[in-house]
Amino acid sequence: MMILSQEEITRVAYEYENRSAEELLTWCLKQFEDKMSLATSFGAEDMALTDILLRIRPDAHIFTLDTGRLPEETYRVWQQTEEKYATRVQPFFPDTKAVEEMVREQGPNLMYRSVELRRRCCHVRKVEPLNRALAGRQAWLTGLRREQAVTRGGVGKIECDTTHDIVKINPLADWTEKMVWDYLREHQVPYNELHDRSYPSIGCAPCTRAIKATEDVRAGRWWWESPEKKECGLHK
Repeated sequence: MMILSQEEITRVAYEYENRSAEELLTWCLKQFEDKMSLATSFGAEDMALTDILLRIRPDAHIFTLDTGRLPEETYRVWQQTEEKYATRVQPFFPDTKAVEEMVREQGPNLMYRSVELRRRCCHVRKVEPLNRALAGRQAWLTGLRREQAVTRGGVGKIECDTTHDIVKINPLADWTEKMVWDYLREHQVPYNELHDRSYPSIGCAPCTRAIKATEDVRAGRWWWESPEKKECGLHK
């Protein structure tokens, strides 16, 4: 059962809309204690959020979804994160039998053939592991920002996640891309080296490419699909 009512969430969202990520995280840690977790994919936003969170509480829980198809560069920044902050990021992997069945039926690169097949792959490799990762949690943190994509323009700093029946917190919702990179540089936060190769948004290797200077920051994710469909199912 969700620990906060919709009315309480609306009130807190309004109260913290113009306050800092640090202030919101401090409130979250007091409210949810060890029942809150940060979901990281080791992208720029998640790395900034990791640094802010661990400065406030060094033993805060962090998890990641290892889909089995991540770029090597993502594993490198994962290792760097654990070394810099003396922490462990808990991995959640897709169910082996579900992956085997999917690949046996549709092949390893089914995502290119249709939106439906791509979403099936995302469900097996991301959504189902997320469900397990959030079991027993009262709240989860994400690095979502409003300016990232047309599908994220309405992201609130604190929301009801009715899918998982918990509270979802997006402390960087109102941050710009410049704010993210200014923070990373100022605090010397490790980041995925693919960002330096024109990859502003990084997911699984088959579904991520570099973008041109004139393209939207999410253009390199599922680039064969229209923008309004570019979500994997983790964020609804």
